[in-house]
Amino acid sequence: MINQKSIAVLPFENLSSNKENEYLADGITEEIINALSKVDGLKVTARASSFRYRDKKPDVRIIGNELAVNTVLDGSLRRVGNRVRISAQLIRTDNGFHIWSENFDREIDDIFLLQDEISILIAEKIRENYGHLEIAKHLAGAPTENIEAYELYLKGRFNHLKWDWEGLQNGIKYYEESIAKDPGFALPLFGLAFCYSMIGSWGKRPELFDLAQDYITTGFAIDKESDLGHFAKATLEFWGRWNFIEGEKSYRKAIALNHTNSEAMEGLAELYIAIGYFDLAEELTAQALKTNPLSANHLFTMGNIHYEQGEIEKGLSYFNSSLRIDPNFAHSISYKSLCLIGLKSFDKLKLHVDAYPEQEDRQQCILLGKLQEGGNGELKEETNRLAAITEDVGLVGWRLYLLAQNGEKEEALNLLEAVIGRKEGQYINFTHLPLLEPIRSMQRFQQLAAATFAQSKLPVKAGITVDKSQSKKALLEQSEIEAVDEQLKVLMSEDKIYLNPTLSLRELAEAIELNANRLSWFLNDRLGKNFSEFINEKRVSEFKERAVTNDWSHLSILGLAYECGFNSKSVFNDYFKKSMGQTPSQWVKANKN
Repeated sequence: MINQKSIAVLPFENLSSNKENEYLADGITEEIINALSKVDGLKVTARASSFRYRDKKPDVRIIGNELAVNTVLDGSLRRVGNRVRISAQLIRTDNGFHIWSENFDREIDDIFLLQDEISILIAEKIRENYGHLEIAKHLAGAPTENIEAYELYLKGRFNHLKWDWEGLQNGIKYYEESIAKDPGFALPLFGLAFCYSMIGSWGKRPELFDLAQDYITTGFAIDKESDLGHFAKATLEFWGRWNFIEGEKSYRKAIALNHTNSEAMEGLAELYIAIGYFDLAEELTAQALKTNPLSANHLFTMGNIHYEQGEIEKGLSYFNSSLRIDPNFAHSISYKSLCLIGLKSFDKLKLHVDAYPEQEDRQQCILLGKLQEGGNGELKEETNRLAAITEDVGLVGWRLYLLAQNGEKEEALNLLEAVIGRKEGQYINFTHLPLLEPIRSMQRFQQLAAATFAQSKLPVKAGITVDKSQSKKALLEQSEIEAVDEQLKVLMSEDKIYLNPTLSLRELAEAIELNANRLSWFLNDRLGKNFSEFINEKRVSEFKERAVTNDWSHLSILGLAYECGFNSKSVFNDYFKKSMGQTPSQWVKANKN
């Protein structure tokens, strides 16, 4: 069942004449996602899944089903010089009805205030229509006072999130330019730390780890409570240093600070895969997929959990699911090859490899497949030649696989010992990799495994709570409840405040001098109604009272509905039928003298 208080923020469309402003549209979208994620009890779809709809936005009903959300925020950005116009619409996914829409015209210097304003308005509209949420006075802050530094940071993150070598290098360039504009801006420091940690681990550049550490230390001196900072630190500790205890601690801290950070959940799951805590890895990845259901990366991680436990067919199904979302996702392409090799499905392997002629590991895939068919003797020379020239700078340790499968066990162990010494990312899961079976039982392998994963180096195995449930505590004392109840009765019966068609929960709260969070709690917890139900119930009663008298006979049914406070035909018809069990015209016909 879909959570009623749920939303996906779709990537804002860049309508600027300069297409390079896409980074700004993406950045604003991500900041609104992050801001809404701070509201306890509101389920917010993660960036990666929302951004799957960047180039093609199907009907909102389809999006609602695919992401399991009740609402979507759709919008656009147009920039002319230093002015931006943002148009935004909050839409129900069950029927496509626009709950709210507005245009905002601002100077670019006011972008932080605008992000906060939009986020709060969206959270309030969801609360008014679907139930109680406690909303802070501000959801989005200003991480820097230098707008140029912020724009450069957004360009860096735009590139970094492409997750390829070129993207990481471009991300570094923009992050460095951002820091040059504002050395006190923490986010680009953490971005640099992450990029350098990944390049250092996977690109055989360990000298970059000290640089990453320097950026983390500097960033934490500015902001100790950044989930992106702790995520960067976890990346360095886990992938760079193979420090499982500190890596786990930092991943957990990142998740605690932002319970929708599915990248941190996945990172922690990958750590648990490496140390063999497969049950925790699966639990975390399943949780990440709830927040980020269209993530090719998360589906890959779930497939890897099964693959490394020897459940190859199950792993293959997840890699196929990942490729259905992103047909060019390199991780799943390579691991699908490994599955087909493991299953000895050589005809399918050839078809799969031929489907990706640009894939760099095609020769290795085909040769490993031939070795599995039993062609060790005649392939020995070719295998040794390919192993010698293979550089493992991608995801898979092909060179080690070729040596192990070709019977070159001592050479394979020499290589394994060397890459473990250098802590290369491709080999961190070496104890579970199916294609290393020929050397797994050898004493040197066992010694390497025991030294790398000694019990003293592993975190204590413990569950992790990701869901952040809203507090159930009462927000009003009994005497206050009685007072609020009386005040609302006066406002409704005497002042008929519900006749105001633009009345909001916040305005109603101000009318009785009460905090909006407390009024929301009262309506939902004590009266069992959300704000819209409470107000529309009064409007329906007013309509019924007026509809049976001649004083209002000059108005149409819809005209009378508008006089009673409704400002939408569909809302009026839907709510009337829901509460009365018949349409307005049927009721009027049956009850008017």
